[in-house]
Parts: sequence; structure tokens; C-alpha cells
Amino acid sequence: MHGDLPLFAWQPPSKLIIFPTVRRVGKIRTTAERLLAKSTSRASDHYRRQVSEALLANFERLGVSEADAHREIIEFWSAVDREMVRRQFGEHGGAA
Repeated sequence: MHGDLPLFAWQPPSKLIIFPTVRRVGKIRTTAERLLAKSTSRASDHYRRQVSEALLANFERLGVSEADAHREIIEFWSAVDREMVRRQFGEHGGAA
């Protein structure tokens, strides 16, 4: 009955809303743990590149804009850095 009316066929434009990487606590903790286990800065830099490239590739597959993807990656690494500090110095800034 309503199939021939364009109003009923209209669909609002969709927008992809990604789960914020800063909320991926397990991934953040695992990444921080692996970075802390690296014995050289070269190994750490290589691992950071690998993780960043994997995140970027995943965002591209999902259709996330480049600007949004880079913002998410920056926020992710900030969370990883905070987790590394927390692991090294404890919750209250003292020696662990």
C-alpha cells in the first residue's frame, strides 16, 4: 500500500560511530605490557609502528575518515603511555 510512496522508501543517511580506542582497556593494557617488555628503543619503535599501522588499516576497512582515524590513534597512544606510567610508578606516582 505504501510501497509506491517515496516518503516511505527514504532512509536517513547513516553515520558510522566507532568504539573509541581509548576505551579498549584490554588492548591498551596489552600494548603497554608488550612495550615495557621491549629491550631496546628500536624494538619499541617497531612495535609502535606495527600497532599504529594495524589500527589505521582497521579504520580504513571500516570507512573511518583519515582525520578521525588519526585522532583515535593519538588518543590510543596517550592511553598506552598513561598505562605504562601507571605500571612503572604505581597508581599514586610512587615506586611500584
